[in-house]
Amino acid sequence: MPKPATEVSPADAGEAVLEQAPVTPKSTGVAKSSAIFSGMTLLSRLAGFARDIVITGALGASAGPAADAYYTALNFPNLFRRIFAEGAFAAAFVPAYSRTLKTDGPEAADKVATDALAVIATVTVVLTIIAQIAMPWLMTVINVGFLDDPARFKLAVVLTQITMPYLPCMAIAALLSGVLNARGKFLVSGAYPILLNVIMLAAVLPVTGGPVASATAASWSVLVAGIAQAGLCWWAVRKAGANVRFSLPRMTPAVKAIIITAIPAAIGNSATQINVFLSGNLASFVDGGRTWLATADRLYQLPLGLVGVAIGIALLPRLSAAVAGGDHDEQQRSMDEALILSMALTLPATTALMGMPYFLIDGLYTRAEFLTFDAVNTAKALFHFAWGVPAFVLIRILAPAFYARSDSRSPMRFALISVVVNAAVALSLFPFLKISGLAVAVSASAWVNALLLAATLWKRDHYRPSAHAVQRLVRIALASAGMGVFVALCSWARPYIEGPIGQLMSMLGTTHGVKELAMLVVVGFGGMTYVVLAFATRAVTVSEIKRLLRRGA
Repeated sequence: MPKPATEVSPADAGEAVLEQAPVTPKSTGVAKSSAIFSGMTLLSRLAGFARDIVITGALGASAGPAADAYYTALNFPNLFRRIFAEGAFAAAFVPAYSRTLKTDGPEAADKVATDALAVIATVTVVLTIIAQIAMPWLMTVINVGFLDDPARFKLAVVLTQITMPYLPCMAIAALLSGVLNARGKFLVSGAYPILLNVIMLAAVLPVTGGPVASATAASWSVLVAGIAQAGLCWWAVRKAGANVRFSLPRMTPAVKAIIITAIPAAIGNSATQINVFLSGNLASFVDGGRTWLATADRLYQLPLGLVGVAIGIALLPRLSAAVAGGDHDEQQRSMDEALILSMALTLPATTALMGMPYFLIDGLYTRAEFLTFDAVNTAKALFHFAWGVPAFVLIRILAPAFYARSDSRSPMRFALISVVVNAAVALSLFPFLKISGLAVAVSASAWVNALLLAATLWKRDHYRPSAHAVQRLVRIALASAGMGVFVALCSWARPYIEGPIGQLMSMLGTTHGVKELAMLVVVGFGGMTYVVLAFATRAVTVSEIKRLLRRGA
């Protein structure tokens, strides 16, 4: 990925370019770049939780057609976005832009970005128009289970037609975000997703017309947010000094090379989305099934977004530079640091999600139209998604080692294998476990993918964790397991925790917020338990934290 020839301040992505001088991604270490991106992602996820709490309360899950129709409308454009925009095309574009930026300078790199922007915008606009026209027929394939419920089917068609134009907006935003990352600007690329959550909250909160009215308002707000996100990234790119413009699409040699590289990655990403498609289709046979999956997805995607995506985005520029320069020591350091840092944050999240799934879902979402029945089924899915979280994050860490070497075919093959695993497990377990069986299939396929990536890197001698990294991972696992036992015991003892809190709330004149406060107390003490155990096992040391924070200063 990035290796800018234009020096920019490592602070705010809105700052203008101050001077021309060579800068490499090494100047901002994986930890520091990830911290910037993760900080913004954390704000986005918190806003997303607020959004989801409002929307699940307004729409419910199994009580009517609104929730399942809305989540279909939200997920369908996202499916294509992850295949084309934020996935394959970005994975191919960013290293190409970075190499051009280093070898030929910013003017040539921005020309590559301009041509790439024209192509991806045109393709996604055409795809959107086709999908809009064909939506009634597409819906019969997307949600077979909706065919027996005409109201749910019709609402899903209308809402998905409203949200589909989100795709080209996000394609533009993703490419511009790649330009910012290549220039060492991680703030706006991490922050622009916040707009979606804020705009959706503003749209849904005032609605009083019932679940269908709320679902319609939420769907329109997705389109408005997409336009705002693309606009913010455009502004940030111009402020960063990049001269990216809109133009007519041209198949230049650089664009052809990006597309050739992107095709295997698109196939690989489409494999992942086939898993999502299959899960969603099977879930459509269960009233509320899509909503349960989407709600569980929000929680297990939190560590993936905060850790896996953030570290992966920060790792690729640094790794690409090390590979291009033949610096094997830097490659090893970068991968070790990314692996240790990601697992130090992911494993405790995994044990927490597995140790107290119902406690979390009930505390966050059970209210109004979202019933206890919905929380129980969502918690079952969350538990099985949770043990796959480390695999999801590892994929984000290991795949850049292939992309940095311009190898997108190997991850594609492994992703296709994972599709076969997912389909086999899902079709086998769904008749017996329903929604939980779909979660098991997704996690199992993720582990197959991650292990294939790791084994191939080991075999090719591209990356083998150092002895130090392995020792640290063992210590992190022990600390995480200790925290998991603690939160699981708290979940079992939940009535004894909520009793005193309920008495305290009664003394303050309210009976509301007891379960929410209990959940926050357990999460807080669970986090403290992990920190204590991490220092006790020397999984983390104060000196290492200080060194990571100083790196890149």
